[in-house]
Amino acid sequence: MSRPATLGALRDTGYRSRSVKTELRENLLLRLRSGQTAFPGIVGFDDTVLPQLESALLAGHDLVLLGERGQGKTRLMRTISALLDEWTPVVEGCEIHDDPAVPVCSRCRRLAEETGDDLPVAWLHRDDRYVEKLATPDTSVGDLVGDVDPVKVAEGRTLGDPETVHYGLLPRTNRGVFGINELPDLAERIQVAMFNVLEERDIQVRGYSLRLPIDVLLVASANPEDYTNRGRIITPLKDRFGAEIRTHYPHEVSEEIALVRQEAALFADVPEHLLEVVARLTRGLRESPAVDHRSGVSARFAIAAAEGVAASALRRCARVGEPEAVARVCDVPTVVPTLLGKVEFEMGEEGREVEVVQHLLRVAVAETFRERLLGLDLSGFTDLFAEGSVVETGELVPAADLLSQVGTVPGLSKVLDRLGHGDGHEPPTPGEVAAAVEFVLEGLHLTRRIDKDTIAGRSVYGA
Repeated sequence: MSRPATLGALRDTGYRSRSVKTELRENLLLRLRSGQTAFPGIVGFDDTVLPQLESALLAGHDLVLLGERGQGKTRLMRTISALLDEWTPVVEGCEIHDDPAVPVCSRCRRLAEETGDDLPVAWLHRDDRYVEKLATPDTSVGDLVGDVDPVKVAEGRTLGDPETVHYGLLPRTNRGVFGINELPDLAERIQVAMFNVLEERDIQVRGYSLRLPIDVLLVASANPEDYTNRGRIITPLKDRFGAEIRTHYPHEVSEEIALVRQEAALFADVPEHLLEVVARLTRGLRESPAVDHRSGVSARFAIAAAEGVAASALRRCARVGEPEAVARVCDVPTVVPTLLGKVEFEMGEEGREVEVVQHLLRVAVAETFRERLLGLDLSGFTDLFAEGSVVETGELVPAADLLSQVGTVPGLSKVLDRLGHGDGHEPPTPGEVAAAVEFVLEGLHLTRRIDKDTIAGRSVYGA
């Protein structure tokens, strides 16, 4: 649809002014009534966080998202802007995106009086109506609200002229969504400057008698421990937010896997059972008494672990000349040392970090093995070792070498079916078969059905 270029043409289209919260409310209701996903890409919050967020937006509340690191608070903030209209009319050249029908800044009001229906109109995309600020201790009132612009004063305007004001981020987000990350890190005196924006919906700049109604939805994020450790949200500011919504880590393993699949950049084939191992390892760390629960274990841990596993498979593919890069169980332990920096351990666990993670990794593999292959007849594998055979594998052992050692094993086809290579799917590649075989061998070892020894970085089953 063509977009009008003047106020008169805009009025002829039947345009009506709406506040940003009304716009969000009406667009959210349209999505809810049509059955569309209001917040695409958000995993694990369907029955908990999202209903609270929808209620807060329908109520027109500014809100705080409260949760440990890596729970998707920033992603959630950014998806809210998708509920805005795709294009919005603004006064052309206005720094604060004034509504052409109801301008609020002195420059646009004067221009509207001079031009009338010929007031020039520009169009702003919804991506440009979302502004995000990381609350750092050096943030100033001028950054958020505004300050006197010495350049405008030097041009000849008097200090009493409101047009000498340089607007901060909040006024420049007028008619949009303003997200502020890690709000407790903002100095308390700076938090005070936000009082009027949240309650009276205006700003004050230095000594100016300036009332500028700001139309903005304010969304902030914070970690629970920030209230007592690094800083706090001062009580009067908390009181001005309409809603406080607690986020959480995924409750189900399937949700954790879906999140990793969505967010991780995997440059090799990582079978579903290995993603489940990574998901269970992450959940095990969150529940472990050796890990500081106040810090939490971010979803970024699982994402980085999956990417590391894929990278290990890609490295093997390049080093030994495999035709395809498919991750195997042996690739998971190789990434453990690179992930330790993402976990905060309790003080008494110093020096045991690797041991703790490796133990939880073994538990995760065993749980996945039981979940995926419970009740399956694996005697074909155990009989292989009863005859005195050994199978050697490792991160640089090609899939073809592993399969040649194992040979034809009764029951392997049923294992492949359980691991997602059954009817309706393409036949498994040698790399995928090798990944399944190694998963079974490791699972049998962890459930004490076959022996295993580690020699020079290689695993020897049946030794």
